[in-house]
Amino acid sequence: MIKHFCRGAAFTAAILFATAAQAAGEARNVIFFLGDGMGPVPKTATRIYKVGEAGSLAMDTLPYTARVRTHSLNAQTTDSAPSMSAYMTGVKMNNEVVSMSAATRAFDAAGKLFINGEDSTCAADNGTPVTTLLELAKEKSKATGVVTTTRVTHATPAATYSHICHRDGENDIAAQLVPGGAGYNAKLGAGVDVVLGGGSRNFVPSTATGSKRTDARDLIAEMKTQGYTYITNEAELTAVPNTTTKLLGLFNKSHMNYELDRSQTNEPSLAEMTTKAIDILAKNPNGYFLMVEGGRIDHALHGTNAKRALQDTVAFDDAIQSALDKVDLSNTVIVVTADHDHTMVFNGYGKRGSDILGLTMDYVTGAPSTDVDGKPYTTLVFGNGAVRHDTRPQLTQAEVTAADYLQEAAIVRGTPGSETHGSGDVQLFAIGAGAKSFKGTMDNTKVFGLLKTAAGY
Repeated sequence: MIKHFCRGAAFTAAILFATAAQAAGEARNVIFFLGDGMGPVPKTATRIYKVGEAGSLAMDTLPYTARVRTHSLNAQTTDSAPSMSAYMTGVKMNNEVVSMSAATRAFDAAGKLFINGEDSTCAADNGTPVTTLLELAKEKSKATGVVTTTRVTHATPAATYSHICHRDGENDIAAQLVPGGAGYNAKLGAGVDVVLGGGSRNFVPSTATGSKRTDARDLIAEMKTQGYTYITNEAELTAVPNTTTKLLGLFNKSHMNYELDRSQTNEPSLAEMTTKAIDILAKNPNGYFLMVEGGRIDHALHGTNAKRALQDTVAFDDAIQSALDKVDLSNTVIVVTADHDHTMVFNGYGKRGSDILGLTMDYVTGAPSTDVDGKPYTTLVFGNGAVRHDTRPQLTQAEVTAADYLQEAAIVRGTPGSETHGSGDVQLFAIGAGAKSFKGTMDNTKVFGLLKTAAGY
């Protein structure tokens, strides 16, 4: 998986223009890239996987960098909802809460959800909505877009346009997207202009196959009546003319497929969705706000499936490159970061040039490193997860580099998918108008203020 990045005269000129624009302190366009769960180890492992130890990902070329603390209001280790909400609102909130005031509770004293099923709204006295960057962009008459490989109602995309006390209320979150419909978020004005990702199951009536709704509403039909073009596959995305003003693309009933499996589907890549969104949003003379999430990085890490996690991070980085190739950095700020870490770690003293997904090879002898029982082990492992052997097997290179191999964990927690988030600080990369303010170590809530200032909201 080797790819080298070339920087021509146009890119160099864009950097110089961007530096000049920073003096004005305002970016007409904002693109916020969020690698869900893309902590330092998954990101570094992806660099080695894609371009080798000394290579650079597209995000590595961004000139301004920072480290970001991600703890939530009530937890050392955040989930995606309050962390993305902190980026979008500047407010520190409790785990599971989406873009609500700090006092909002996701659970009662007994640990019961504060929503009664996926269609029930939060209690009226349980917190208040707080304004998001996307809503601020709408106030400035800018175009807005949300692109993700998860369900568009999942926690990260939801934090840009919706407000709810618990992230699991995805039917209510979907309703907040539908202009003029019951439960619509009026702060979105005429609506989010481009919405691309998975999750049609929360938009179709309960009678439809695979629906998760408990009512008869057809939110897709409702959005069509509000002027949205609706698409469901890669070919339809490619065919959408850039003159389109409102676009809804739902490419899977639930999350989109992992990038490693995408060739077997009709789903577009994250880069394709990103460039189409930019083409449509850039027609607005007032500028735009676009959020792009590589959401399935997180899911593969929960499953301790390193190969799919790294491949989805490659796809995320390709989307970043596609934006760098397309936008004018003199009036656009691009920020790339993650919402939280994971428990993936490196085993030490591997030989440079070894397959990062493979067995750890001793840097002196080149032979597999072994444990106390003489058994080889992989370079990438997890602090917790579904796989821990009481008696470790005799692993082979072919076995551990296969697509479905699940890395071993120090602590077993249950079925695949049970690995937890980690609490390590995440990395941030920035370029473009106003990007020079993104430096040092900061809380995730501060990123909101820096973006707000850079965009002049």
